Amino acid sequence: METLLDVRLSEPSAADAATAMPRSTRRILLIDDHELVRAGIRTLYPMLGGLRIEWIEAPTLDEGLRLYRERTPVDAVLLDLNLGDCKGLQGLRRFMQTFPQARVAVFSGTQDEFVVRQARALGAVGYVPKSAQMDQMRSSLQALVDSARQRRPAVDTTLFPHFPSSAMFDRVAELGPRHLEILELVLSGCGNQEISNSTELSLGTVKNYVSSLLLALDVRSRSHMISLFR
Repeated sequence: METLLDVRLSEPSAADAATAMPRSTRRILLIDDHELVRAGIRTLYPMLGGLRIEWIEAPTLDEGLRLYRERTPVDAVLLDLNLGDCKGLQGLRRFMQTFPQARVAVFSGTQDEFVVRQARALGAVGYVPKSAQMDQMRSSLQALVDSARQRRPAVDTTLFPHFPSSAMFDRVAELGPRHLEILELVLSGCGNQEISNSTELSLGTVKNYVSSLLLALDVRSRSHMISLFR
């Protein structure tokens, strides 16, 4: 007996229809703990490429996660790496674990190829340096909005800047996931106690990880290690 496959499409829901309709406004969630930074971005970039930008602001990662959930659809997220409730790339990890389909671009003052590549590997669609000039910032934000509007993968040359690779890049590539996590936090300026609180590892375990990093990277001290990634 011949089997027929019913391929009739169901009627789209009102929410689906609203999401599919062209919109003249794009919604960007900016997560940064500095109020002046948020106010500056919001004031300088109310429009991008003829589209009005609705900036949603959050000072912490927890608040950003809540707003992303409640204010759907959010077209893109601009996420600072150093917040009061998370340090380094942990915020990006947590955001992508909670919302795997989110389009998150890192917003950071760190200009190191190691951090850029780690952010990309964790699922970021772009990396926007805080040191960028106004025209460069506008171009980066425009590319982020365009890629979200067209539902296409990010253009690497536009959304991922290239910085000189750190002197330790080859050795870093051999580190395991936990060592990489500790290294990211050290490079973000976190002390051992902060790392312990952030990772839920004991202080003694953190000290052991930091010591093994110094040995693996063949550096004399914590400050020496940090200087090699600047």
